[in-house]
Amino acid sequence: MAHRAAREVIGSYSTSFSLAAKLLAPGIRRDVQNIYAMVRVADEIVDGPAAEAGASPSALLDTYEQSVLASLTGRFSVDPVVHAFGLTARRCGIPAEHVTAFFRSMRADLTETSHTPESLEAYIYGSAEVVGLMCLAAFLVDHPVTPEERARLEHGARALGSAFQKINFLRDLAEDSRDLGRSYLGDLSDDTKPAFIAGIREELAAARDVLPLLPGQARVGVLAATDLFSELTDLLDAAPVAELRARRLSVPMRRKVALAARAMVKAGR
Repeated sequence: MAHRAAREVIGSYSTSFSLAAKLLAPGIRRDVQNIYAMVRVADEIVDGPAAEAGASPSALLDTYEQSVLASLTGRFSVDPVVHAFGLTARRCGIPAEHVTAFFRSMRADLTETSHTPESLEAYIYGSAEVVGLMCLAAFLVDHPVTPEERARLEHGARALGSAFQKINFLRDLAEDSRDLGRSYLGDLSDDTKPAFIAGIREELAAARDVLPLLPGQARVGVLAATDLFSELTDLLDAAPVAELRARRLSVPMRRKVALAARAMVKAGR
């Protein structure tokens, strides 16, 4: 029931994620869905619905963090998503420091409306890079690697998580500034955007470099997600900043399916 609940939560929010997850082997897919469902609930706490319901987002986030941390050692939670995450965290060895780093970044969304380069780097680490490391733990739980290979894979996982987050900063520019009052990218302009896009492309390339080290059961799904976000990067690169501040760009579903099919062939090669 807990696994189904987590799958339902994430399936309700992201067609792109759900499509890429279907290309993972069943066990890995379940663990990744459990991780992202927990992350998605935390996002909801800080992104408006909690406050709109008259609740205290800060208090709710504190309570949620404690329940997630408790699931790392406890064997039961009354929250199905937390219970599912705990099953995955204990099986895959997800450490408490990844959880606390993630919630530290979520808490920043409640208090910080703009960022310095240093605070943005810390935010991206907690909100995205550690999620990549959590997923890597799920990929490798039954796939032993050498310490050198693990270090390379961790670098790639962090790079991919960072790239995904930065792409979402651009894609959600309108909502973040208009509805949530947040400015992750400061005074982004058509003059500064190319350098930001170039950094994203470097991180995507770093992630691609280590794809052959992933187990085959995970490689297709990760490649599909990487290709999808690369395509989204091209769309964002072509759009002027004024357009990004007005609407959210996305890859058409037909194209997403084509990218997924292509990933199945490329991953085999």
